[in-house]
Amino acid sequence: MNYYSLNKQSPIASFKEATILGQAPDKGLYFPEFIPQVDKDLISNIENISNEEIAFRVIKPYVGNEIREDELFRIVSETVNFSIPLVKVNEQISSLELFHGPTLAFKDIGARFMSRCLGQFVREGQAAQSGQTDKVTVLVATSGDTGGAVANGFYDVDGVDVVILYPSGKVSSVQEKQLTTLGKNIHALEVNGTFDDCQQLVKQAFTDAELNQQLFLTSANSINVARWLPQQFYYFFAYKQWKQKDQPPVIAVPSGNFGNICAGILAHMSGLPVKHFIAACNANDVVPNFMQSQSYQPKSAIATISNAMDVGNPSNFVRILELFHQQFPQLKEKFSSLSISDDETKATMKRVFNDFGYILDPHGAVGFLALEQYLTNEPSLQKGMFLETAHPVKFYDVVEDVLQHTIELPDAVQAIMHKPKAATFIDADYDALKEVLKGIS
Repeated sequence: MNYYSLNKQSPIASFKEATILGQAPDKGLYFPEFIPQVDKDLISNIENISNEEIAFRVIKPYVGNEIREDELFRIVSETVNFSIPLVKVNEQISSLELFHGPTLAFKDIGARFMSRCLGQFVREGQAAQSGQTDKVTVLVATSGDTGGAVANGFYDVDGVDVVILYPSGKVSSVQEKQLTTLGKNIHALEVNGTFDDCQQLVKQAFTDAELNQQLFLTSANSINVARWLPQQFYYFFAYKQWKQKDQPPVIAVPSGNFGNICAGILAHMSGLPVKHFIAACNANDVVPNFMQSQSYQPKSAIATISNAMDVGNPSNFVRILELFHQQFPQLKEKFSSLSISDDETKATMKRVFNDFGYILDPHGAVGFLALEQYLTNEPSLQKGMFLETAHPVKFYDVVEDVLQHTIELPDAVQAIMHKPKAATFIDADYDALKEVLKGIS
């Protein structure tokens, strides 16, 4: 499998090259040259196939021969070695719980897969280029969960430094602890700005020719194919547990940078049965507005209680458009998007807890309500699922306040809450970032 840049001004890249570079030289996102189709047997017999085998068969065409089959099977086995249950909330709606991994968030899958692939390439001496350091510097912006997942996935990996930019005061206390307490090769930068500011600084670093002569930079955001592609796995795992195989589900995905839902659509186009996708957004409504007007107008991010979705210019939406060949009628048939306010989010959290005894985190609540509203307006579509992307404890300050209910801290969280935070505070200024990066090298 080869990959082309969506800006169409860069050479074709292999999976290895696309993973190592992160972004194409022309600053476009990499995209597979074709969409491989999964075996029909995988779909018809999915309940009898292990998650490891499902993941291996889904990802193998995208990786090609870049990683030996036994190595790739080991990588995917380590990537998916935790529970991803589909839990019934009520008669119409189920929750796909993606928070049972090491950092209690859906991004564990992509971060674990990418870190193992990049670690493999570094060990084989395939990541460094002549004239550069033999180390790889992973540069990533986070609106919340990406930082912790990447930090955990790359922690203590030889030959890899990780630099994480996060917006000061705009991530939860648990999220901040997860990305600022590891040390070693993990470096956290607390930015005086928004997530969009952090993302812009990262993009600027990748366009800095002088810096890229000194450092080997790659990205661990969902723009990287090795982060984006494995997110297909849990959509297949969800279908494995879906009882109504003759009635494919409607799936609502809490959406910020749109890598997650984009992976789900890719899985569907590879052969996974899905009735419809809903991009559930908070007050950052660029995509819901686009679906109404067909005019894409990025905005400054608005701070909400579902902070991991506070993105005003989602990077991966261009991949969704590419999946539908830039044809809006095709997109609208399979994809819709709704914006949910903070007040609606809080009301949904209360109602679902009181009525069904299920605790939603703020992102899951956005997904639940978007799905509920869609099903209400489409009476022929009886059932669906939403993705519960993070454990409620990651937002305990919001959840406990809304529900007036104490959440028990998992062991993984208890272990870090009293550790000292180690982060470098910088303004949203590129020269400040560049100085830090040079110091780390």
